Amino acid sequence: MAETMMASPVSPTIPFDQDGAHHGHLKVPHSHDGSAYGAVMVPVAVIKNGEGPTVLLTGGNHGDEYQGPLAMLRFISSVNIADVTGRIIVVPTMNQPAFAAGTRTSPIDKGNLNRSFPGRPNGTITEKIADYMARYMLPMADLVMDMHDGGKTLEFVPMACTHVLDDKDAEANGWQYAVAFKAPFTCKLVEIDTIGMWDTHVEESGTPFLTTELGGTGTTRPDWAEIAFRGVKNVLRQAGVLAGEVEDAPTQFLDIPLEGAYITSESDGLIEWVVALGDPITKGQVIARVHDPVHLGTQPRDYHATMDGILAMRHFPGIVRLGDAIAMQGAIS
Repeated sequence: MAETMMASPVSPTIPFDQDGAHHGHLKVPHSHDGSAYGAVMVPVAVIKNGEGPTVLLTGGNHGDEYQGPLAMLRFISSVNIADVTGRIIVVPTMNQPAFAAGTRTSPIDKGNLNRSFPGRPNGTITEKIADYMARYMLPMADLVMDMHDGGKTLEFVPMACTHVLDDKDAEANGWQYAVAFKAPFTCKLVEIDTIGMWDTHVEESGTPFLTTELGGTGTTRPDWAEIAFRGVKNVLRQAGVLAGEVEDAPTQFLDIPLEGAYITSESDGLIEWVVALGDPITKGQVIARVHDPVHLGTQPRDYHATMDGILAMRHFPGIVRLGDAIAMQGAIS
């Protein structure tokens, strides 16, 4: 006899099936020294107007990534419900404990939410959030967009992304939304580690999915903010849940190959960039040097481009450690 999965202890404070704009929380029980019957309150909004598709927008999967939460907060506070047909569910800071702390992972259990799916209803706080999103939120969605940036340790050229899938119809379905986002770059992204990712779980469910990498460095910027806000509205328009036409903007298509796209540091040190983010690169050229600030007089270690294209992501800030990803390269397609 198959084991029955226990119910989630997480409970929403707002309805998902009633027309109107509803703002509340996903209440995650959390008993701790400061509050015996406490809870982690994950913000959620539901904007529903009649029948139509459901789009689930998620941000703050990592707590030090701010472009997605900012765009979603702007959207929630400005949307006219008369312009909505169907339902938009917004979870702008999915890993709320990490977002509150300004850290990639949760300060409660050190959980990396984007490596915790499908989660467990009786697991850690991070696993409980993952389980609720996977078993209760995802089945409501006809499309999921999870917005990321580089956080405090990376900086990307602003891009909307999908992944290469075995199911080419599903791949094309996700790709249309990535193109509609109208980021400066649109790419099919290869991830270094896909086990436990929200991306992977959504795609394996058969639900169309797209993501973003919009800058980073642990802050916001006017140009990134406008790209993200326009992109949210464009995706919702493409999905047919928000009135209006997709706002056009130039985009370049990038391919991130399965092999050789990432360059990893082989030493600790201070990085010297020889090329800037977004610059064209040629296979074999030096793109960065890592200097040893402790053993003076030591020659720096050079890092070379492994392909022709552009520098699509760089490490941030200036100090790197052995094993850090220094760069991601993309080929213009």
